[in-house]
Amino acid sequence: MTIAEKILAAHAGLDSVEPGQLVKVDVDFALGNDITAPIAIKTFRQAGVKTVFDRERLALVSDHFVPNKDIMSAEQARILREFAAEHGIVHHYDGGESGVEHVLLPEKGLVVPGDVVIGADSHTCTYGAMGTFATGVGSTDLAAVMITGKTWFKVPRSIKFVYRGNLRPWVGGKDLILYTIGDIGVDGALYMAMEFTGPVIDSMSMSGRFTMSNMAIEAGGKVGLVSPDDTTLNYVTGRAVRDSVLYRSDEDAEYARVIDYDCSEIEPQVAFPHLPENTRGISKVGNIPLDQVVIGSCTNGRLEDLALAADVISGKKVSKGLRLIVLPTTPTVYMQALREGILATFMNAGAVIGPPTCGPCLGGHMGVLARGERALATTNRNFVGRMGHPKSEVYLANPAIAAASAVLGRIASPDEL
Repeated sequence: MTIAEKILAAHAGLDSVEPGQLVKVDVDFALGNDITAPIAIKTFRQAGVKTVFDRERLALVSDHFVPNKDIMSAEQARILREFAAEHGIVHHYDGGESGVEHVLLPEKGLVVPGDVVIGADSHTCTYGAMGTFATGVGSTDLAAVMITGKTWFKVPRSIKFVYRGNLRPWVGGKDLILYTIGDIGVDGALYMAMEFTGPVIDSMSMSGRFTMSNMAIEAGGKVGLVSPDDTTLNYVTGRAVRDSVLYRSDEDAEYARVIDYDCSEIEPQVAFPHLPENTRGISKVGNIPLDQVVIGSCTNGRLEDLALAADVISGKKVSKGLRLIVLPTTPTVYMQALREGILATFMNAGAVIGPPTCGPCLGGHMGVLARGERALATTNRNFVGRMGHPKSEVYLANPAIAAASAVLGRIASPDEL
């Protein structure tokens, strides 16, 4: 079996499963945020249930519209706050304790290798980087899990992606996943498990792996998985709240497809509006002036991402007329970036430093685009109106490209600096 099949079989109490099979599984951890959880809470209450399945295996994270941008978002956060107090939810994150959920929860060790994790947010697939079957669900599905601790899946087929060769300068996980999406399309892995393998993945940091798994959903994937190894174990050791179970695909596992990539041929990628599949190498971008650059999000707002961007922008200034917004993803990331002088580097360059929040990624706040404006972001989506006005444009790239572009006022490579 594949790693996806093994995890689902174990959680369904079965010896084996096969693609297309419907299985009911035990859920190890569930999460909702200030947009999706209020709907789940309403459904939970309508069901007349008195308590959640496990107050230590549910996280409520206020991260999308916080600090609250208006009355409606304040009401949303209040619903989470009251429900958490009513049911004694251990992992409720708000205010100075909160951060972008998909960085915060692994950081706190709440999701571990071998888990089944569901979240009422499409980028829950991020945790697949740890060898976790993690996927997004609707708010009513979250409510059902809050009640029962169980959910059902159709066992997905798997695509194996093998990354070989040597990475070019400035190329990282963001570029590999953009290149992959550009190759197979936004529906190229529809309801499939994307399994990322090969020597390049073996040598990649957890930060890069999280980035790749995060964007599996942008190819239609159900999950984006990396088999756990020493890098994974080094990450979870000392932080995991539960024991890990390490699943790996069998050598004779069956795949829908196996796709090989020579990474030495992949340059830094830029996704053009209005789909993540509209990718081009940086050398083929041309002259595209920018109004705004955003560095952050559950895709590329970790310390490693901020450090890379700061190295590129150090000693330089943001282009006149351009806004650079930097959003560390958690209080821990913020504090480390502060201690290491990373935030000072950005501020000296003329950047705005925001709190740990999703903010402009979903067009929420702290960087919404006006009509006709153009932004480059380290985020994961560039749909029409994603970051603001429907007549604005969003381009996606890695943190190094973002930093260089902020200096030059147009999409550019650090090599140009």
